[in-house]
Amino acid sequence: MNARCTPAPSIVRFLRPRSIAIVGASPTPGALGAAVLQNLESAGYDGDIHLINPKRSEINGRPCLPSIEALPRDVDCAVLAIPHAAVLDAVRACAAQGVGGAIIFSAGFAEGGDDGRAEQAEIARIAHEHGMVIEGPNCLGFVNYLDAVPATFVLTKVERTGGKPGVAVVSQSGAMAAVLGVSLASHALTVSFSVSTGNEAVCGVEDYLEYVLEEPSVKVVTMIVEQFRQPTRFLALARRARALGKPIVLLHPGRSSAARDSAATHTGAMVGDYAAMRALVSRAGVILVDSLEELLDVTDIASRCGADFKTGCGVLTESGAFKALTLDLCEQVGLALTPINAAVNAGMRAVLPDFIPVSNPMDLTAQALVDPELYKRTLAVLLGDDSFGSVVLGLIMTDVATSTLKLPSVIAAIKELKPTKPVVFAALDEGAEVPRAFIDELRALGVPCFETAERAFRAVAHLSVPRPVDSAAAPRAAVPAVLAGLNGVVAEYRAKEALGALGIPLPKGRFARNVDEALAVAEAIGYPVVLKAQAADLPHKSDAGGVILNLADAQALKQGWQKLYDNIARARPGLVLDGVLVEAMGKRGLELIVGARQDKDWGPILLVGLGGVMAELLHDVRLLPAHASAQEIADEMLKLKCAPLLTGFRGDPPVDIEAAAQIVAKIGALMQSEPRITEIDVNPVVVYPQGEGAIALDALIYLD
Repeated sequence: MNARCTPAPSIVRFLRPRSIAIVGASPTPGALGAAVLQNLESAGYDGDIHLINPKRSEINGRPCLPSIEALPRDVDCAVLAIPHAAVLDAVRACAAQGVGGAIIFSAGFAEGGDDGRAEQAEIARIAHEHGMVIEGPNCLGFVNYLDAVPATFVLTKVERTGGKPGVAVVSQSGAMAAVLGVSLASHALTVSFSVSTGNEAVCGVEDYLEYVLEEPSVKVVTMIVEQFRQPTRFLALARRARALGKPIVLLHPGRSSAARDSAATHTGAMVGDYAAMRALVSRAGVILVDSLEELLDVTDIASRCGADFKTGCGVLTESGAFKALTLDLCEQVGLALTPINAAVNAGMRAVLPDFIPVSNPMDLTAQALVDPELYKRTLAVLLGDDSFGSVVLGLIMTDVATSTLKLPSVIAAIKELKPTKPVVFAALDEGAEVPRAFIDELRALGVPCFETAERAFRAVAHLSVPRPVDSAAAPRAAVPAVLAGLNGVVAEYRAKEALGALGIPLPKGRFARNVDEALAVAEAIGYPVVLKAQAADLPHKSDAGGVILNLADAQALKQGWQKLYDNIARARPGLVLDGVLVEAMGKRGLELIVGARQDKDWGPILLVGLGGVMAELLHDVRLLPAHASAQEIADEMLKLKCAPLLTGFRGDPPVDIEAAAQIVAKIGALMQSEPRITEIDVNPVVVYPQGEGAIALDALIYLD
């Protein structure tokens, strides 16, 4: 994809149609075709509307045509409000008439079994042959608020936005698109476009995202996606969104296996790896949330305040207990609170009564009830200090009288101070009666308003997390010659030869085919040594007794050689070893697990974590794209739950994180260069104290 994503003209024509045909138009209340017509007429759609119903001559005073074949040529959009059985023929007829695109409401295609999948495939073939856009099947249509085009059967009130910057909703789920529309409206947010993509027979979320990113009226894109059918394209578009300063807020069900199964059933598509998706889209700049509530809240703040938050939040509140609760909650959600510096302390002391201590969160007590100007004076201090990236006002509203006393002062402060950083208002008492006019005025001033402080903190936390710049460009490695012609499991000695060619540090040692060669290797590298059985069909050699440790001299080596072969004969009768890898016993250090795999959807993924039980029991690993730099890898390692073990714990010295990160980066470079590699397992990588490096003790490579 080019650096600039240019939407296909067909999408523009489809979403901003000058002519619409309703196939299955009906006067019957509740019928899909009736609802679409009602929406268009209520919105004052000023394009041409063509109604198709062979049983009627007119509807609402509009003439009806008997068939799609009777349409004029080159209608922009056809809404197929007809049963499943009639859809395929209707698509054929639309294609023959040069219709730009069609909306298919009916379900029962790819999500309905083999016959449905075959029908959907045929729809796709026809559309590709004729350059048609297809929305659906199994969708709710779209709403273009910019031009007042509600092409959906969900009764929708539409007012033209006049080009006012707003939110674009792109959702595979039609129901969730409708829910979001209502929720965004309740927050007084402008919506520019809302598209439900359904089964995505032809056009997927990526196609619509490509269009709305380039639409000047779109400020934020909010997405609900169960399955990305073009993951690499989505990542490129996410980077484009980041360059444009248009945040993408994404809800992606599928964290649990049950959710993944449900998504596959719903969309008729195989569902990819959630962990891989999460790692890659986050690095591409996407704001990934975990619930509908968070999706709405983050969208609200991003729409009013932008998404370029600096870290460090300041909190003004009116309760000592809530101050303590805030400290707990912010730690839980990962929201960093800015420490009070000398300048802020001095500024606060100058405007606060003596009995109020300076802190963050700041408990203003009930003083503002008698001194409403206190909000402005304290806000001014926080807004004027660069160490605060945002400010949350967590205030007690209680009743109309109290909120009427407090909020005008807050509003006046916002008007006078004209904040250039986000200010968020949250009521501490959910359900308190607050005059709507105050909330409307705050929102009009760019202040997001929440009924609970917890929702505000969670949303601000999502926007305050620093996101690395992911260029998707990194050096690739020359594919080691030893891998040529190999398939399946690559035994350790060959895998290490490949890794050694990349410059990855390995233990001293060599491959030996017999005991005499082993003795020669041991003599050259020095005792003590370890013997490791080698065969492509023996990936887990320790389980078969194929590893003999700490052999101190030639006699011990001879005995160890025999013991190894005896163990393999008992555990794996008939297995013929290639030979034995003889290596110097390494000194102890901190063990890491390092791996990589080719994800079928998202491409090569790196994994790094603490070895042993840390990875297995605590799932303490980090995932990164294969193109991640060594510095980015090192930064991710410091986010591990057990990162204190890396930086020095209970008197242990810090380990050489940089050396370990270099190993991971070199594996990533290899994964990018050789797509035949399905998996690399380097376990363990032993890391020594800072400045002493790291070494790969074991390695397996799997080739397709």
